Amino acid sequence: MTITDTKNFLKIGEVSTSSDLPIKTIRYYEEIGLLTPTVHRSETNYRLFEPTVLGRLAFIKRSQALGLSLREIQDLLMVHDQGQLPCDEVKQNLQKKVQQITKQIESLQLLRSELQGLLSGWHDYSSEDVADQTICPNLQTEAMAERFHFCEREEITV
Repeated sequence: MTITDTKNFLKIGEVSTSSDLPIKTIRYYEEIGLLTPTVHRSETNYRLFEPTVLGRLAFIKRSQALGLSLREIQDLLMVHDQGQLPCDEVKQNLQKKVQQITKQIESLQLLRSELQGLLSGWHDYSSEDVADQTICPNLQTEAMAERFHFCEREEITV
């Protein structure tokens, strides 16, 4: 839809200033359809935004800050654009994010334990002693031991 009376619309620079988002980001959001119902074109093909775009951009920014992807946000906006509140969908997405974060925390705690164990058994080696046999004995000794134990287990089960 082409707009002839532009006084009730915002130009992209105004939207950028009000939303604290770069113009390039706003263009990208329009390109992927996140701003579809709030952006129009002037007779000279300039982007013109309904004032409601600012609330939409605030929702996008907040959703991203909470870890939602642009695809997830787009799905939520589509529900909204159909005249419904997407609160149930938002809740489900946030619950999934909590589960993902919990798994990440568990993985990071395991990694921290492994690193602390490695550091607690750290040995200083002289380069002349082992440089031709290994890159870093502290790392490779552990890896070689694990590989050796894996091979032993394989032989036992065969």
